[in-house]
Amino acid sequence: MMHKIVFVERDSIRADVRRPAFAHDWAEYPMTTPEQMFERLQDATIVIANKVQLRGELLARLPQLQLIAEAATGTDNIDVAWCREHGLAVCNIRGYAKQTVPEHALMMMLALRRQLLAYRADLQAGKWQQAPMFCFFDHPIRDLDGATLGLIGRGSLGEGVARLAQAFGMRILWGERKGAPPRHGYVAFETLLAEADVVSLHCPLNGATRGLIGEAELSAMKRGAILINTGRGGLVDEAALARALKQGWIAGAGFDVLSQEPPRSGNPLLEPELLALPNFILTPHVAWASAGAMQTLADQLIDNIEAFVRGERLNRIA
Repeated sequence: MMHKIVFVERDSIRADVRRPAFAHDWAEYPMTTPEQMFERLQDATIVIANKVQLRGELLARLPQLQLIAEAATGTDNIDVAWCREHGLAVCNIRGYAKQTVPEHALMMMLALRRQLLAYRADLQAGKWQQAPMFCFFDHPIRDLDGATLGLIGRGSLGEGVARLAQAFGMRILWGERKGAPPRHGYVAFETLLAEADVVSLHCPLNGATRGLIGEAELSAMKRGAILINTGRGGLVDEAALARALKQGWIAGAGFDVLSQEPPRSGNPLLEPELLALPNFILTPHVAWASAGAMQTLADQLIDNIEAFVRGERLNRIA
C-alpha cells in the first residue's frame, strides 16, 4: 500500500529528515494548531508529532491511521491507553539526548553551585573595580566534588547525569518512587530529599509523577540544596517553587521546562522578580537541542517508521 505520512510539526526539529525507503506520500507543516489537526490527518496512515495533542477524541475520527511516530521521548501528548486499546501503533525516540541533556543539567549545577550569575551581575555593577583586593567573596562557592546528587529517574538521561556527576566526584543517590519501599540500589524518596545537595529530575510525566515536588518536598530539602528539572514542567508545583526561591527554602533551581510550553498565559517562574534572582536559571526547553542530538533524533525517527512498515517492533510503546 501507499502510505501517507504527515509531519505536523516540522519546525520542532532543526535537522535533515531523510525520506523513508518505501513508497509513500509525504506532507509536512511547520506547525499545526488543534483546529487544523483533523483536516491535515484525515488521509494520513502515519503521523509524525512532537508536542501536539493526539487524544482519543481525535484519533477515533482517523480510522485509517496506523502509526503515531513521536519525534521525542516523552509521550504525554498522546493518549497511549486509547492507542493500545484500539490497536494503533505508537513509537518514540530513545537515547538520542543521553549526552546533551546531562551536559545541560551539569551546566546548571555548576553555575548555581559556583554562583556564576551572582558574580557576573556584580561585575556588571562594577564591584570588582571597586574591590579593595584582587577578588571578593560575597557569594559562597561550593564544589560539586563531595556533594550528594539525588537522581529521580534511572533511564538513559538519569544514568548520563550520574556518569558525569561521578566524574566530578559527586556521591549518587537513586530515589525510589514516592511512597514505595526502596528497592536494592535505591533510597526512599524522603531520604533523597533530606540528604541531597542537588536533586535532579529525569522521570516521565504521568499520573504518578505530576506534582511530584511540591511545597512539602521543597520544605524537606536542605536549605543549601538546589533543584534541577530537565524533565517535564508538571513534575514540580511551580507556584511552590517560586515561593521557595523567594523565601530561601532552598538555595537555587535550574529549570529547562515549564508546565505549559510555550507559556502563553504566564507562569509563576516567569515573574520578573524571579528571573532576576541570581540563584534561578530558566532555559526554554533546549537541553535536548544540540545539533548532534537533533540529527540523531531525526535519523531514529525514520528508522522507527521504516521498521513499522517492515512489520518490526522498534521503539514501540503501543
